[in-house]
Amino acid sequence: QVQLVESGGGLVQAGGSLRLSCAASGLTFSSAHMGWFRQAPGKEREFVASINWRGGRTYYADSVKGRFTISRDNAKNTMYLQMNSLKPEDTAVYYCAAKYASGTYYYTVPTRAYEYNYWGQGTQVTVSS
Repeated sequence: QVQLVESGGGLVQAGGSLRLSCAASGLTFSSAHMGWFRQAPGKEREFVASINWRGGRTYYADSVKGRFTISRDNAKNTMYLQMNSLKPEDTAVYYCAAKYASGTYYYTVPTRAYEYNYWGQGTQVTVSS
């Protein structure tokens, strides 16, 4: 049974930083593309960042480019999201997601929520102004 568990969320002032973690189990982590998404109240879930199975390719939403950094440690079955220069509009529940790199998605790293098969429960990030 695949489990993705996010941690590291919390309350931070604008301009501050947080580091989210996503610990995976029941998954061949090193064979999966991984992604971060977020959902603010009353809004649809939106793409934040994704990383390929080897960690060599990363993708970001324009809204976080230059402020957030996605990374992974395949030896620890863990993915990270370093968030700097946080803004109140970054407030949301942050979710990690996984998609095995196979078939059509062997090289293609998903950036849409529907492309991912496995999801965590989310961690709340609140940025105060």
